[in-house]
Amino acid sequence: MTTQPHTLPTDASSSPSGVGGEGAARSSRRAWRSLRTSLPLVPFFAYVLVGLGVPTIVIVNLAFRNNQGHLSLQNIKAITSGGQYLLGFESSLKLAAVTAIVPAIFGTLLAYVVATSKFALLRRLVATASGVFANFGGVNLAFIFIATVGYTGLATSFLSHFGLNPWNHGFDLYRITGVELVYFYFQIPLMVLIITPAIGGLKESWREAAQNLGASSWKYWRYVGLPVLMPSVLGSTLLLFGSGLSAYATAEALTGGTIALTPIQIGAVLNGNVLANETNIGYALGFIMIVMMLISMVGYFFLQRRASRWLR
Repeated sequence: MTTQPHTLPTDASSSPSGVGGEGAARSSRRAWRSLRTSLPLVPFFAYVLVGLGVPTIVIVNLAFRNNQGHLSLQNIKAITSGGQYLLGFESSLKLAAVTAIVPAIFGTLLAYVVATSKFALLRRLVATASGVFANFGGVNLAFIFIATVGYTGLATSFLSHFGLNPWNHGFDLYRITGVELVYFYFQIPLMVLIITPAIGGLKESWREAAQNLGASSWKYWRYVGLPVLMPSVLGSTLLLFGSGLSAYATAEALTGGTIALTPIQIGAVLNGNVLANETNIGYALGFIMIVMMLISMVGYFFLQRRASRWLR
């Protein structure tokens, strides 16, 4: 007697082809979800490409070309070999450093006082005021300072009645020190805005644990608070440095272009105030500024990555 082999029913879902088909379907669904999620970002990237990418490529290209259109280092040598352009870089770096470090210190202290305050109204007022002041600049800000502490300003006239006229003691609003003072007006509130979330990320449990272990307030800040907060502070300082380095309208309106700053020199080139055989100098100045800003942004990125390890 011959026994017929028993054949099990096949299931398409358990076959290799069925598993492969189901995996392909899942991959297709994931790809579609990814595409649907990323689609709203297309206008943003298109705007960045047109408004930032293309001009940057043009600036870099023309920075290394002479008046005849040939590749050359003539423009870079002209702005780094001395003279007014090198002085402009030095003045711009000094202005950016001062208007980054000083506001970083005062802004951090102010942000800590406000963030640890028990008055919610105070926190809201400072946050609102900082948002307004940090975005207030240009001609309007220059006019306010001229009308207030200018040579014939209201505050200057008031202080003159008491023999405290600052202009009689070396103060000059229209020099580099005056520009630094005006930049403090929006740099300190900007520091408050960007460092407040980092201060809010300091957990109260860390302080309590330090106190339970016998640590004083000084030791808590020395070994816990400051090391955790320092990457955020340094990163925010780099943002302030970039802001002070690239600001143009306020310094131009305040001084009329009488001081050597690289943004003002670039503006002069755009207005056609160039010497013979220096038509591409403005592009070379812009290229150096792009490099400086890129260094600041890269430093900020790595510092923020380090800060995010703790402040989450």
